[in-house]
Amino acid sequence: MTRMEKDNTSSDNRKGGSEKQKTGIPKLLDKTVTSTYEDLMAIIEAKLELLRIELTEKVALVSALLILAVILMIGIAYLITTLALLAGELLGHAWLGYLAVSLIFLICFFIFTKVRPDFLKNIIHKIILSANDYRK
Repeated sequence: MTRMEKDNTSSDNRKGGSEKQKTGIPKLLDKTVTSTYEDLMAIIEAKLELLRIELTEKVALVSALLILAVILMIGIAYLITTLALLAGELLGHAWLGYLAVSLIFLICFFIFTKVRPDFLKNIIHKIILSANDYRK
């Protein structure tokens, strides 16, 4: 056997040997690690997608609540103006109606800030807890 033939034979043995290493337990371990990695990546992608969906749902909820709050404030402003005009008609002067309505709001502000400062905070806290189904 010449030297070239020996080199070709030895390289064939090495190739065959490396292919033999990919059978049995090493091949099973390789498949297991690969499938575990792929499963882990799929789980991470699914969790990220779920997080994205939950965040967009919360943003949509906050946006809807904000729009409803603006509509409610506009409606309340018109109602207050109507009540002030009605009180002004009953009292004989429009400015007396606005004064009466303004005094009612100032008295409410005084009560919520000086007399019972925790009252409004407790009401809002209970509303938020009941909206999220938390129980004390």
